[in-house]
Amino acid sequence: MRVVVADDVMLTREGIVRLLRDAEIDVVAQAENADELLRHVQLARPDAAIVDIRMPPTHTDEGLVAAQRIRRDHPAVGVLVLSQNVEPSYALRRIADGETVVDPTIVSRLLGRGRRDDPLAALTAREREVLGLLAEGLSNKAIAARLFVTERTVEAHVKQIFLKLRLQTSPDSHRRVLAVLAYLRT
Repeated sequence: MRVVVADDVMLTREGIVRLLRDAEIDVVAQAENADELLRHVQLARPDAAIVDIRMPPTHTDEGLVAAQRIRRDHPAVGVLVLSQNVEPSYALRRIADGETVVDPTIVSRLLGRGRRDDPLAALTAREREVLGLLAEGLSNKAIAARLFVTERTVEAHVKQIFLKLRLQTSPDSHRRVLAVLAYLRT
């Protein structure tokens, strides 16, 4: 596997590169900003890019914008977006509990994209809100607290989301993850 690593913090970037090389992954290029990243992807044609969400010059969403361009211009290149901006102890506790943590910045940025063919059109505004919170990695209990409703109400919304997205129960898949993927693809 050939990978490009992009992070403006040299220590973080070098740490990621070392971990990858220790795992016998070929790091073909390193970048410290989005322009370098895009140039390296164009020239090296890697299998994947690991990208920090916030990079120079504004340290807002340059990495995420670059990741979107890579997905658009080089669809064969996998993209992993990293962020150091999630509260670490909170995120680590959730990960230890088996949850997936997605930075709310990533979710809100993805939500801001225009949608052409929207498979979520059948969802109510509240169901979309619940699905957005699922995409942030919140549990039903956390969603209930955030929306000031009961867990049972959240469960009902989640069930309706699964039904409307036609996500069937299967031992080979996780409907919650599939719902979030459908959400992020639109």
